[in-house]
Amino acid sequence: MVRIMSIVSRPTTPPLPSVNRVLAELGQNIRWARQRRQITAELLAERAGMSRTTLRALERGDAAVTLGAVANVLHSLGLEKDLLGVARDDLLGRKLQDAKLDGKQRVRSPKGGHGS
Repeated sequence: MVRIMSIVSRPTTPPLPSVNRVLAELGQNIRWARQRRQITAELLAERAGMSRTTLRALERGDAAVTLGAVANVLHSLGLEKDLLGVARDDLLGRKLQDAKLDGKQRVRSPKGGHGS
């Protein structure tokens, strides 16, 4: 039996304006990294395994470009480890966690005392 699978993209909500600004800045940063290395868009697209059109969309900050495409471009530029910094220093999350812990006993002694 042969199974035929089709990939249908799911509709997504358009990004918020603040997200669009971040994506545009990310795309510009990638463009500048490419230019500083004196790599043509055609060569970078080839190295990253994508079309020149996809690279152009990425450098414009198009929200439709996949994270995988971004990762491939960063890898081709030697910058893939930059992705590891995403959400690493979650200051708000840490503050919320600390505030929650402040209301609880942080260190609990075992029940029954010592060495019973």
